[in-house]
Amino acid sequence: MRGRWSSQSVPVLVSLIVLWQTRSQAVSNTTRNSKDIATFTKILDSLLDGYDNRLRPGLGDRVTEVKTDIYVTSFGPVSDTDMEYTVDVFFRQSWKDERLKFHGPMNTLPLNNLMASRIWTPDTFFHNGKKSVAHNMTMPNKLLRIMEDGTLLYTMRLTVQAECPMHLEDFPMDFHSCPLKFGSYAYTKTEVTYIWTRNASQSVEVAPDGSRLNQYDLVGQTVGKETIKSSTGEYTVMTAHFHLKRKIGYFVIQTYLPCIMTVILSQVSFWLNRESVPARTVFGVTTVLTMTTLSISARNSLPKVAYATAMDWFIAVCYAFVFSALIEFATVNYFTKRGWAWDGKSVVNDKKKEAAIMKKNNAYAVAVANYAPNITKDSTLPTISKCALNDTNKNTSETKPEQNKKTFNSVSKIDRISRIMFPVLFGSFNLVYWATYLNREPVIKDLEPAK
Repeated sequence: MRGRWSSQSVPVLVSLIVLWQTRSQAVSNTTRNSKDIATFTKILDSLLDGYDNRLRPGLGDRVTEVKTDIYVTSFGPVSDTDMEYTVDVFFRQSWKDERLKFHGPMNTLPLNNLMASRIWTPDTFFHNGKKSVAHNMTMPNKLLRIMEDGTLLYTMRLTVQAECPMHLEDFPMDFHSCPLKFGSYAYTKTEVTYIWTRNASQSVEVAPDGSRLNQYDLVGQTVGKETIKSSTGEYTVMTAHFHLKRKIGYFVIQTYLPCIMTVILSQVSFWLNRESVPARTVFGVTTVLTMTTLSISARNSLPKVAYATAMDWFIAVCYAFVFSALIEFATVNYFTKRGWAWDGKSVVNDKKKEAAIMKKNNAYAVAVANYAPNITKDSTLPTISKCALNDTNKNTSETKPEQNKKTFNSVSKIDRISRIMFPVLFGSFNLVYWATYLNREPVIKDLEPAK
């Protein structure tokens, strides 16, 4: 019995020992966590004891240096009409505050937005921002970390709607540089200054899938620093430029190809007969109205600028070609008289000759009708009648060659020249136009290509 009891009690004792050790470790961990929480609470209380968040770090001793960098999570859309763009960023700032130095079990204190409201933070604002939103769902999207040497990292998520000045002379083959400018609102450069955290090419990063642009390609970005003067002093301004290149595909389909096809359609009238007045009139008027509609619709998506864009010049030249084709038909029709080809002679004289011949034929017909009963009695009448018939036949035979000289549906010399001149001029214009605008590339210094 003793042996059986001893063999069964060994596993029970082992289980009790393991359970006791586990419980002891849990109690020790809980005690340690409680001690750490108490330690961190004491550290925070000691940091905030006597801390005045109204005063900047290093007041009266040194200039507060704020290091910044930007991570762009979403760029776009860009509005040409309002000349603005929208960007969603993680805006990071770092500075050193000796009043927040501490010694503890951790080198970094990760805190939330509640602590940020109790310490001094830079009064950074965006100079060219129209509307800026700090995200607060489900809690304010802010991060604060305090290092043991007093260095702070402050990050927030912002959506900024900023101005983007655009010069549309080369539209739609244009490039734009949209700036994002920020700096201190109240502190001059002798009190607070800004620098980029890393080198210039890496201080502004764009997420690989961050582009939300339909009409543009984000070529890259550059950063800089400048100083502005005002009546209250000189301020440091940090600048980040986003370089955009417009996609031309939409405008080729919606505007350029219809304009080219309309011009080609207007030149089809040169191959129609000069007597086809209704057909050529329809060609001319329809193409002019079509170009008018295209020119109006092309301007709807642009701001009302006072200068002509590259598309405006193209539409104006196409309109000139279409209108010239209509004027050419009017010129050809002016020299067309009742379907006869213009041979440089007077048409009035020909008409007079025809009228005289008709009078002779009518007089002979009347004489034959009146004196037909006496033809058999007088032997001389047949001779006279035969002579008259012979004269009539001669006159008729004489008029036929003249009529054969004049041809219907003739081709005007102006049409022949226009068939060659108009296509050559329009093709030359397109060659010069596209070669000029497509080969323009802006020179951007220190460009960091978008990933």
